Amino acid sequence: MKISVLSELTPSQLSHAAALPLCTEDISKDAPLPGLPKDIAKGVREWVQHTGFNANAREFSLCTLHTPRGRLDIFLLGCGPEPALHAGILRVAGGRAAMEARRLAINNVDLFLSHSERFANPKPWVRAFTTGFIEGTYHIRKSANAKPSALSIKALRIVTGSKSQLVIARDESVRGAEIGGTINRIRDIANRPGNEAPPRVIARESQKIAKSCGLKYSAWNRAELKRQRCNSILAVAQGSKEEPYLIQLTYPGRKRKLPPLVVVGKTITFDTGGISLKPGKNMEWMKFDKSGGMAVLAFMSLVGAVLKPDRPVIGLLAAAENMPGSTATRPGDVITSRNGKTIEIINTDAEGRLVLADALDVASGLNPACIIDFATLTGAALVALGRQVSAIMSNHAELSESLQKAGERTGDRLWPLPLYPEYAHLLNSPFADVKNIGDGTAGTIIGGMFLKAFVKPGIPWAHIDLTSAWEERPTSHGPAGATLFGAALLAEWLDSKGPETT
Repeated sequence: MKISVLSELTPSQLSHAAALPLCTEDISKDAPLPGLPKDIAKGVREWVQHTGFNANAREFSLCTLHTPRGRLDIFLLGCGPEPALHAGILRVAGGRAAMEARRLAINNVDLFLSHSERFANPKPWVRAFTTGFIEGTYHIRKSANAKPSALSIKALRIVTGSKSQLVIARDESVRGAEIGGTINRIRDIANRPGNEAPPRVIARESQKIAKSCGLKYSAWNRAELKRQRCNSILAVAQGSKEEPYLIQLTYPGRKRKLPPLVVVGKTITFDTGGISLKPGKNMEWMKFDKSGGMAVLAFMSLVGAVLKPDRPVIGLLAAAENMPGSTATRPGDVITSRNGKTIEIINTDAEGRLVLADALDVASGLNPACIIDFATLTGAALVALGRQVSAIMSNHAELSESLQKAGERTGDRLWPLPLYPEYAHLLNSPFADVKNIGDGTAGTIIGGMFLKAFVKPGIPWAHIDLTSAWEERPTSHGPAGATLFGAALLAEWLDSKGPETT
């Protein structure tokens, strides 16, 4: 797809489709919409009045006008009230525009950001819309060997209304397309079911990606995990015939002596709950329990191929399958983790924190500038926050705040939860240093408290408990399946100086 940025378009240059983001304040104004030809702006106003379109966030209307130049489809993209506008809304709007363009088999789309002063600085808006637009072109490949379908959309043109901002807008459109394209490529792996993407396949795909992006690849298999005393990962995997892996992807950076950024992802390729078996209903969605690792994989792909920071960056994927086999870990078992802490396993379905415990200890030994982990760790986070935001817990206020700000700029929004010392007693065990669940209260916080115990003191660390890692049905802006929440956030955060902000 060709993406270009222009300051204006003449009526004769218009494509057959245009995308027009509107806030609720725009609906109440009588003045023509700048940037659009007068006859088209008038037609949009009449359409809005006739249909009652209010421009609420995520509201959509297809305005079809018949002009001397032929049929023109205008995607009216509701963005809600201007004070609440954030870049994530533009990202969703981009996805919706692409979905509609595909549905109507439209080849070319023009995006008008020239109608409002709110887009005068195009940097966050152009990147967000372009990322979402590319994400909106994604389709589910129904088999691992299926070829990508032909894409009807050939070109996206972004009209900014400002010649002085063209260079910035062009750079951001390129970056947005790179982020969206990378997310779509990793989605193909993330959407594979458990039988097609066990840990060994994740390791193989990670190796391919590393080779293509200039990353160094290494992986610990079961034998090496034993030698490295990664008993928590091994405990999760011991009920499965599938071998676990701790996968490491390394970007060396130009300034190799700088402490690395280390990003860790929970990569449970299928989660039955183990002996503490999950209910059968909806268990098929547990193929997405690898979503934290998939976000890390997408981010590392961007690091090697696109971002190329000065600082070294390391991605760790703790990959295992949680099954209730005859050799599976039992409730009440006590294991010794890599950092020497003993863990009483009360519930084998709290397995994500076990694989992360060893991975965080490995990360702590890499002399990191900071550690960030992503995990579909608790259903309690979804109950508390819904799918609109994910939870973040951290031992470092500046790191947490900088990640939250990056999330606001990408739409991968985060909400902080506390890690007060008063919660620690809920993990006390009479038989081990800690147990792997609490008393049923504050489940998300207790998961964060558990992980904190495996990060070496003094290292800035943040844990993100994913609530919207996948969609169970198609949305207005994308298909069902993996979303890779967090990959764009990390890319934006690293682009904005990353660890230096802490």
